[in-house]
Amino acid sequence: MANLQRRGFLAATGAAALAKLARAARIDQIRLGVTTDEIDDDVEAAMKFHREFGLHWCEIRNMWGKYNTAHTLDKIHEAKALLDKYQVKLSILGTGFFKIPLPPDTPAGRAVLDNQWSLLEAAMERAKIFGTDKIRTFAFTYKDGESLDAKTYGRIYELTAEAARRAKARGFRLAVENVGSSYVWTGAQASELLKNVKASNLGLTWDPNNAGQTGEVSYPEGYSKLDPARIFHVHLRDFRKDANGKWEWCAVGEGIMDNAGQIRSLMKAGYKGNFTLETHYKSPKGREHASRTSLTALLKVIEKV
Repeated sequence: MANLQRRGFLAATGAAALAKLARAARIDQIRLGVTTDEIDDDVEAAMKFHREFGLHWCEIRNMWGKYNTAHTLDKIHEAKALLDKYQVKLSILGTGFFKIPLPPDTPAGRAVLDNQWSLLEAAMERAKIFGTDKIRTFAFTYKDGESLDAKTYGRIYELTAEAARRAKARGFRLAVENVGSSYVWTGAQASELLKNVKASNLGLTWDPNNAGQTGEVSYPEGYSKLDPARIFHVHLRDFRKDANGKWEWCAVGEGIMDNAGQIRSLMKAGYKGNFTLETHYKSPKGREHASRTSLTALLKVIEKV
C-alpha cells in the first residue's frame, strides 16, 4: 500500500512538473510580458514579479517616477542591469513620441516638432542600451470637435514617414500605437496609416482594447483590416461598459475582449512579435494586485490558445 501511495504521489508530482514545463514553454512561445510600471515604478520590484510568473520579456514606459526618456543614461544602465539580473529582455521601449496635439505648420509649431525630434533621438539612445530595436510611438492627438480631414492626415503621414526615415538610419523600428483621442485610434485608421506610410521599419503597436472603445469591433473586424506582417507589438487587457454605459478597463476575463481569438489569429498569421499585458484597470488593492489578477487570468487564456 505504501509503495502504491508513493507511486501515486510521484505520478502526480511528475504530471504537475510536466504541466509547469508546458506552461513555461507556451509563455516563451507567446513572448509574453507586462508593462513594468503597471506593476511598480521600481524596476526591481517589477522584475521580481516577472520572475515569479516565469516571464522573460517586459515593456518599459515609466520607471522610478518618470518616463524612461527623462532619465539619465546612468539610470538606463542601472535598469538594464536589473533586467539582466532577472533574465528579462525588453520587448519594446515605450515613449511619448508624437503623443501630442498636431503642431501647426508655423515657427512655433516647428519648435514643438524640434523637441519631438530630440525626444526620438533620446529614445533611440536608450533603446540601444536596453538592447531592443523597437520603439513605441504615436500619431498625434486631437480634442473633440477638431477636424479629421484628409489634409490633416496627409501631414500626419508625412511626419510619421520622416520619423521612420530617421529611425531607419539608426537601425530602429517604430511601432505606432492606436490610442484614445489619437488620429490613429481604430483598426481602420491604423490600416490607412500603414497604406500611406510604407516604410518597412514602420508598423503598429496594435491595441484592440483601445480600438474597441471607439465602438469598432476591434477583433475580428478591426484586426481584419490590418497586415499582420506590420504589427510589431501587441497590447493585451480587457474592457467593458459600466452601469452608465461608459467604457472602462477591467480585469482580463471580466470584459468583452476576445483575447484568445486575437492571440490565436496572430499566431496563425505567423506573428513573431511580443505580447504585453498593459493592465490599466484600477484595483483598490493597488497596481501590483491589478496586474497579478489580470495576468493570472491571461495565462489561463493562453493555455487554451
